[in-house]
Formats: sequence, structure tokens, C-alpha cells
Amino acid sequence: MNTAGKSTLFKALLIVSISTLFISSIGAAQAANKTITCYKGTVVKKVTAAKPKCPTGYSTTKPKITAKPTVTPKVTVTPKPTVSATPTVTATTKPTSETLAFNGTYTGKIGLLWGDSYVQVTSVDASGTGTILGLSDMQGVGSAAPASQCDSFGGSGTISGGGNTLKLTFDTNAQACAEDSDAPTGISITGSAIINGGTGKYAGASGTLKVTGSFNIKTTAAGKTESDAFKITMSGNIKTK
Repeated sequence: MNTAGKSTLFKALLIVSISTLFISSIGAAQAANKTITCYKGTVVKKVTAAKPKCPTGYSTTKPKITAKPTVTPKVTVTPKPTVSATPTVTATTKPTSETLAFNGTYTGKIGLLWGDSYVQVTSVDASGTGTILGLSDMQGVGSAAPASQCDSFGGSGTISGGGNTLKLTFDTNAQACAEDSDAPTGISITGSAIINGGTGKYAGASGTLKVTGSFNIKTTAAGKTESDAFKITMSGNIKTK
């Protein structure tokens, strides 16, 4: 081989050797470097080096992301007001008025004090039978100033029983008549008794009762008291409220 040919071959081998060395250096350089990912909180850094190392405070461990708890809004429930049931209104039944038939006979004692110009009934105490509506007891008083054998008289009283009372007053037309002009004699009475209310179920009662009755004056001495048998019959209607 001549000198020119050797020179050309040497150049070619030199170029190939240099190229191979350069490529190997690049490959070695590329093979020697590596990249790591470093974390610090939410900050992320990538470090590339032959022996990469995270900066101080960084770590290659990826932090776990803790899910933020879902806050359930507190719902305040306002209790529904209790609706009270409408109270049942019990209607008070007003007692209706009644008209009651009455027919009774009362017998007992009458206390008298009489003089030449007056007669006083100091007491009446009698018990009744008949349709008397439970009003079995009678009490009363009266007076008269007779100018003749028949004259008017005034009187009032009650008939009662079972906690109920009926109040009575003789009207101005009531009369007492003597059989004789002098005592002893029999006395008969006629007229009407006006009902003036009462107590218990007869409170506010009204009406009129027809009255007939009799008794005897036994003593002949004026100014003395006596107690005589007495009988009276009453009939009519009682109107209650």
C-alpha cells in the first residue's frame, strides 16, 4: 500500500473511533443522569442528576391527600306547634218552664189570739196529702180586723218538702166568715193564694191556688190564746221557671 492510501485509511479509522467515543460519552452521560420527584406539602419539584437528592424539607414520598370532610349543614327543625283540639263546648240546657197541677189537703193545728176587734193567727202547722208535689208541710200566720161576720183577712205562709219551698200570700179578696156572731163558733175561709216564688226547684215559681178551709174558735174569753184543729184545701197550677 502506498503512503497516500495508508493516510486515507488512518483518517477513516480515526473518525470512526472519535464518533464511537462521542456517542459512548453521550450515552454514558445520558445513562448516568436520572430524575426524581420531590414533594413538600403541595409543592412538587423534579430533580435530575446522576444521584438526584431532594432538597431539604422535600421527600420523594407523595403526601396522601386527605379528603376534606363534607360538612353536612345542621338543619334546625322547628317543632310544629301542637294544635290543641277545640274544646267541646257542652251546651247548658236551660230548664224549661213547667206547669204543674197541684191539689192537696192539709190538716193540723192553728194558733189563735183574738179580741173584740181583732183576730191574730199566730201559727199554722199542718201536713198535706194529695197531689202535693212533695210539698207536705205547711206553716203560716195571718190577721184580721173583723167588723162583721164575714170580712177580709191577710195571711202568708209556705208549703215545703224535700228541700223545696213554695211561698204563698192570700190575695185581698180572701174572706173569713164566722157561723155565729159570738164565740164559740166555726170559721170558714175562702179565697186565692198567690204563689210568690220559692226555693229549690220552685225558685221563681208563680201561679194561683184556690183555697177553702175551716177551724173552730172554742174559747169565749177574748184576749186568750188557743190552738184549734185546722183544715185547708188548695188546688191550682204551679208554673216553674
